Amino acid sequence: MANIASAQKQNRKMIKNRARNRAAMATLRTAVKKARAAVDTKAADAAALVKSAVSIVDSAVTKGILKRRTASRYASRLVTRSPAA
Repeated sequence: MANIASAQKQNRKMIKNRARNRAAMATLRTAVKKARAAVDTKAADAAALVKSAVSIVDSAVTKGILKRRTASRYASRLVTRSPAA
């Protein structure tokens, strides 16, 4: 347990940031999973789900949750898997 005020503040910030990052990653993983499933089953809305998943991946980069190259890899694999590619 931190005894110094600045360390206590840093711990509070860390807890908030971790909760935010975990929520964003859960949203991202769910979107990617739904897009993959839609593409695999050749669903009618597969293209829209892939587009929204790529959008969520891109926004995760701007929020600092994913690294740029990791996000690029996710998006590339999704788009390559989709029938429009």
